[in-house]
Amino acid sequence: MGGLMLNQALHPQVLLFDVNGTLLDLAPVRRSVNEVLLDERGASLWFSTTLHHSLVMTVSGKHADLMEIGAAVLQMLARNRDVVIGTEDARQALSAMRSLAPHPDVLPCLERLRRAGYRLATLTNSSKAGVEAQLKHAGLAGCFEQRLSVETPQLFKPHGDVYGWAAEEMKVAPSACMLVAADGWDVAGAKWAGLQAAFIAREAQQKFPLAELPDIDVADLAALADALAA
Repeated sequence: MGGLMLNQALHPQVLLFDVNGTLLDLAPVRRSVNEVLLDERGASLWFSTTLHHSLVMTVSGKHADLMEIGAAVLQMLARNRDVVIGTEDARQALSAMRSLAPHPDVLPCLERLRRAGYRLATLTNSSKAGVEAQLKHAGLAGCFEQRLSVETPQLFKPHGDVYGWAAEEMKVAPSACMLVAADGWDVAGAKWAGLQAAFIAREAQQKFPLAELPDIDVADLAALADALAA
């Protein structure tokens, strides 16, 4: 669980929200992946391996839709378990990604932060079409000034240029932005890129010990709103 930690010297103008896992509950995707891989812990390996291969593409100067990478990774991991799954079936297994429900603390938090005068945007590794579908289904589409996707810079987070690009899109300095994420690697990337960062300690999520400490470290988005909208 995260304990409240707030650097009182910092006051962001723009809050950039990670989407998958931070705003949206990934439980249906986890169940689907676990069923394919015949392993109740298979989804954790799938998520980390998908991130790994997204960064392989980034450092190689290539780009693909995150779900295309995810489907390819699912086929690879299934093959290691002697499970044969075609490309279309792999995509179907991941189709729940576009119809995820928000965590219960999300909408009240976003509404409080907007009333407090913060500018809100997403910053996600999902495609443009993917995040539009996700936010529409979750009832969150109207909460954000911009819905930023790595599809535009063609680089996956946590590449440092992604965070700088997002600040430029919001027309503020990186130091005026705060990334809000439940992934330690995402928070680490944002801090190293000169942004402020809030770590949301969702279940089984940990900060990266070699990274700079986040400016805010809380258990959930309700605590984030308490810290920023007080």
